[in-house]
Amino acid sequence: MKEQVLSITDKAAKDGKWDLVQVRDLVKYFPVKGGILQRVIAWVQAVDHVSFTIREGETVGLVGESGCGKTTVGRCILRLIEPTGGNILFEGVDIMTLRGKELKEMRRNMQIIFQDPYSSLDPRMPIGESIAEGLHIHNIGTPKERFEIVIEMLRKVGLEDYHARRYPHEFSGGQRQRIGIARALALRPKFIVADEPVSALDVSIQSQVLNILKELQREFGLTYLFIAHNLSVVEHISDRVAVMYLGKLAEFAERGELFRNPLHPYTQALMSAIPIPDPKLKRERIILQGDVPSPLNPPKGCRFHPRCPVAMEHCAFEEPPFREVSPDHWVACWLVE
Repeated sequence: MKEQVLSITDKAAKDGKWDLVQVRDLVKYFPVKGGILQRVIAWVQAVDHVSFTIREGETVGLVGESGCGKTTVGRCILRLIEPTGGNILFEGVDIMTLRGKELKEMRRNMQIIFQDPYSSLDPRMPIGESIAEGLHIHNIGTPKERFEIVIEMLRKVGLEDYHARRYPHEFSGGQRQRIGIARALALRPKFIVADEPVSALDVSIQSQVLNILKELQREFGLTYLFIAHNLSVVEHISDRVAVMYLGKLAEFAERGELFRNPLHPYTQALMSAIPIPDPKLKRERIILQGDVPSPLNPPKGCRFHPRCPVAMEHCAFEEPPFREVSPDHWVACWLVE
């Protein structure tokens, strides 16, 4: 797997495109404890040998069902939770080796927009202070300069100066998410993990927040990992899309290529669920049987084979390699030759 990721990196460098983030063989297992002594009795295999790259200035969409490990990947990249194994390179530096002051400096360049902005804001703190908190931690500017940065960030996301004195409960859901974006942007990072930033918002508000993210990306040259359930949203904002199932990547390709030519049966099933905005047209649905297996005891071979409508006998015994089947189109499926 590591050799495959290196080949992706080498190809990107040859084409003159810089990989800002490289995730190599990422693993994250959570222990399950039981008994009187609370010993480890099992492991939740949340992320199991995931590898991909994110190029500078692009948006990579990460999609999949609930519990497939999307959020865990994003938090591991930022080291909000410690990975069990693998390597994460940011601008060529392995952040797994960083400690103390070096890690703190690196965090200025890597920020996150949380799914629930209300739970990520201190209800006792005016939002101006919440936005300025990162500036204070990193000793950036004088109090006056920090206030000016806060006002600038609020204006960038469509809020007013006086909002800096208000508390989180005085804002709507869409406004809170704008505050979350402003807080992530205050340190002028290069890379932002957007963890389902619009999933809890109305459709009309979703479009406003997405447009803000795209405008900020153009203005500041931001790079996004955009985690979402909604494939229509991912298609709108992403340059490349990674499809994840039960802790592993099933497919990874350029947006147009993936939506035009999905190769993995799981990706095809997801695409069939996208509604068509025309009552006269109907898409043939692919209905998957059964439930997602438990990450405590994932199936052998291909993890999707118990639900796959075209599974072969071979799929149940050997895991398919994650390989490139056409330029920049990677798939883990035995049926794709």
